[in-house]
Amino acid sequence: MAQIEGLRIQNYKALKDITLGKLWHTHNEKPLTRLTALIGKNGTGKSSVLDALGFISDCLKKGAEGACDERGGFARIFSKGQSVLEGMNFEICYRERPHEAPVTYEFSVRLDEQQRPFISTEILRQKENGKDDRPSAFLIMHNGEGIVWKGAAPGKLPNEDERSLKHFIAQIESEHKSAEANETEVVRLENNRQLAITVLGLFKQHPRITKLRKFIAGWYLSDFSADYARSLPVAGSQKHLNARGDNLANVVQFMQRERPDRCERILHKISKMIPDVNKIVTQVSPDGRLLLEFFAQGFDEPFFAQQMSDGTLKLLAYMLLLEDPEPCSLVCIEAPENGLHHKLLESLAHEFRNYASDRRADSQVLITTHQPFLLNALNTNEVWILEKQKDGFSKAARVSNNELANNMAQEGLALGDLWYSGYLSED
Repeated sequence: MAQIEGLRIQNYKALKDITLGKLWHTHNEKPLTRLTALIGKNGTGKSSVLDALGFISDCLKKGAEGACDERGGFARIFSKGQSVLEGMNFEICYRERPHEAPVTYEFSVRLDEQQRPFISTEILRQKENGKDDRPSAFLIMHNGEGIVWKGAAPGKLPNEDERSLKHFIAQIESEHKSAEANETEVVRLENNRQLAITVLGLFKQHPRITKLRKFIAGWYLSDFSADYARSLPVAGSQKHLNARGDNLANVVQFMQRERPDRCERILHKISKMIPDVNKIVTQVSPDGRLLLEFFAQGFDEPFFAQQMSDGTLKLLAYMLLLEDPEPCSLVCIEAPENGLHHKLLESLAHEFRNYASDRRADSQVLITTHQPFLLNALNTNEVWILEKQKDGFSKAARVSNNELANNMAQEGLALGDLWYSGYLSED
């Protein structure tokens, strides 16, 4: 499964221009780790990073206009004071397998003459290992039309400015007699508000695009709510936990039926963190609703989900997510510590790391946190601190690049304690 090595976001909320990790042209930077935590004061842009990833995912599923409308419209999410001609720009550098060369996917969202958002440019390219040349391309689009290279081999990529992009597309269209041109296909989308990978990723002749589409479609961006988890869903097992968690009981039912080994493992983990809980089962009510029952030490009768604490329900949701038989390629969770006792956070951080480092899952976890106790379980390479600059926009820095903090952490001081004491911030 692919892993994100670097991410660049421009003109999205407080993220005027922010880079996390390594891009194809930033040779001295280290890639993002499989477990990455974002810290910082309130309003520094941590949530915006996760929401930007959600925006990319929504562009794949709903198109640019749908993704913007989901967030109140283009004007609500475009960085204040910036030229709309620059658009919102997103760049993901990822590696499909450790030994393969990194692949870069980028696209821009702008407003058309009717002030409606559309995909203005879209490029998928790959840079060969050990080469300093410009990357070659699998896909290059401008305003809904462009070129896609068939098969797994990329083609020549022009300069990235808009004028040369349009010229290159026109040149390819007029040179279909050449050997390289025979490996290309001219693409004209009926709707330039949707990403080309949404359509082309369905075809076998574009394997790289198909892999990218599946990769982004496999992102899980948590919007968990304990209130939703207390709902009474219609009975019926479901394999995957949804973003809000209102199918929590359905997933427990699936695990009990189809993966009892994983269900036992989940119960074992929860009982270690919350010793009173020794059994979790589902029951179907007379009207066909699914009840989630918790059995606690010292009580013969069960407690229902509606009676359980937010933290217990959240912990169950996380364990179900981490035991999913078909793991997500990327898991994003905002403030996982909310509602949990501080002594559980180190164990939770270890669960996240074990999940991200398990090659059977081959996934990646990105969280935001304000909790030093959770941070104590992480290392300096896994943590990024976001701060507001004087112009009101965010900047991000890896804690391992802070020499003082890095040296103190290597001496054995816990990262959360350093943050609480102010050693990680430029303030």
